[in-house]
Amino acid sequence: MNQLKVLFVCALNKWRSPTAEALYKNDPRLEVRSAGVRSAAKRRLTAEDLEWTDVVFAMEQEHKAFILEEFRGLDLPPIIVLDISDDFGYMDTRLQEVMRASIDPELEVLISKEES
Repeated sequence: MNQLKVLFVCALNKWRSPTAEALYKNDPRLEVRSAGVRSAAKRRLTAEDLEWTDVVFAMEQEHKAFILEEFRGLDLPPIIVLDISDDFGYMDTRLQEVMRASIDPELEVLISKEES
């Protein structure tokens, strides 16, 4: 089975998307990356990231809007908005709980589609 390529996106790639990447990097079903949409991001989102991935998990609606505007010339993958606000530090226990509750059900659907 091919691994599902998942890209986690937030604003600065400091707290939320790196936490999601860390949470899912050892899942054998997935290949994961994270990036930020702002120019000051630790790792800035690129067209190559979007061409690589099967699905984008954006932390907020504004991140999806940025991707749709900034990369409108690309054939974009599905972008799922998680609505996770920037209220947590890296690997914060509550952030991990919120992410698992939001991301796990979405992944189950995506992976079951890949397998069928």
